[in-house]
Amino acid sequence: MTELTAEVVVAGAGPTGLMLANELALAGVDVQVLERMHERTGLSKALNLQPRTAEVLDLRGLLPRAKDRAFATVADGHFAVIPIPYTGWDTRHPYQLGIPQAEVEATLEERLAEQGVKVRRGHELTTFTQDAEGVTITAGELRIRAKYLVGCDGGRSTVRKALNMPFEGIEGQGHGVAADVLFESAPPGAPTQWRSMTNMVTSGSPGKFIGVIPLGERNLYRISFGDRLNRPRNLRAEVTPDEVRAAVTERFGEEAGIAEIRWASRFSDDSRLAENYQVGRVLLAGDAAHIHFPAGGQGLNLGIQDAMNLGWKLAAELRGRAPAGLLETYEAERRPVAQQVLDNVAAQNALIPTNPNQLALRALFRDLAAIPEVQHRLSGMVSGLNIKYANEDPHPAAGTRLPDFPTRDGHASTLFHKGTWVLLTKTPQPKPHKEVLVAEVPELPYPDAERLLVRPDGYIANTTGETKPWLT
Repeated sequence: MTELTAEVVVAGAGPTGLMLANELALAGVDVQVLERMHERTGLSKALNLQPRTAEVLDLRGLLPRAKDRAFATVADGHFAVIPIPYTGWDTRHPYQLGIPQAEVEATLEERLAEQGVKVRRGHELTTFTQDAEGVTITAGELRIRAKYLVGCDGGRSTVRKALNMPFEGIEGQGHGVAADVLFESAPPGAPTQWRSMTNMVTSGSPGKFIGVIPLGERNLYRISFGDRLNRPRNLRAEVTPDEVRAAVTERFGEEAGIAEIRWASRFSDDSRLAENYQVGRVLLAGDAAHIHFPAGGQGLNLGIQDAMNLGWKLAAELRGRAPAGLLETYEAERRPVAQQVLDNVAAQNALIPTNPNQLALRALFRDLAAIPEVQHRLSGMVSGLNIKYANEDPHPAAGTRLPDFPTRDGHASTLFHKGTWVLLTKTPQPKPHKEVLVAEVPELPYPDAERLLVRPDGYIANTTGETKPWLT
């Protein structure tokens, strides 16, 4: 038995776990990452970064690396496969970035290695016990004593199950399949570039859908298909080549020749949310805390933003600079966001027609979605740009994301690359706390504000500059 110590153990090296480990390492926390897989699968899986996630990565200087690995920039999002533009939001990134999950993970693991942290692959967390001082984790022949454990180990989370955490929600009726298919030549009528969500998904019969996205490599496509009314007895059953061929034939006809099915996976339309995100010294993030049908491409993004919220709070707790109750605000802030995502996914599912009445409802909704105010509301939901955390400051900016506005030296996002608090001020101000970077700027995004105290995750704490509620 090999025995180690750490301040935090992160179980799972997907996007959520890697983002959290990066945040902790940036703050100087001794973090160990455990991953059951011996190597990255390289599978594409999720395919997009929403605008708010692009902003989050930009706050840490990671967005250029992600863009280098991306294969598309998509001008709009969608709500129930109805294209929704991101216009009207004050963001430098009003688009989806088309990038396979494997490349997101590669980007994050590369930065993590630069910070001196190596993922411990082939080490699956099997058991843990916690007490008032910490958590003892067993992963095969490895035992680690840590102050905190964070389960970022997916929808079938071992950590969540070991906590006996209720994972309630909606059990769906249908299923879907995602497959990466290499064609002998581009299928007739298929797009060769992913630039919009327009006409990316079609429905041949009630409850069924087929989506097609070109993946950047010649003749390689993501084929997504499913049935909202019927599901197989075994959702974990391997996807057969015949299933994929049948969907391809339905969409493109017999002339579409398949050269290779590189990967295929089945998913459900279940929707579940953990009752709590924290039990003592054990926390949950990402799919370990919430699962849903992949409508709007929100899942990976929700997890990365969980990690961004938790990272600085957990680091502050470990470094003794967190006021009482700060760590508990992770659940208080992020669980309602997850619930809102589950709710909008449920609404999107209801707009996938299974009968004539729903066809009429969908047609009406499509008309409503063309109204700018409705577009703004819907795009804010799926992009994450509309998130606002509870805040005692009455100013409307308090609790919202800081727009990445121009400064004397570039843009505001560059001030957050080291994960610090930032006080933005139009007039000279003394440093209010040793953990706060003071940046004098000619203008702020809000003309009636003289200063903005901004959290390490890019959300505005207040317009007074007062640090006592946030830092000891």
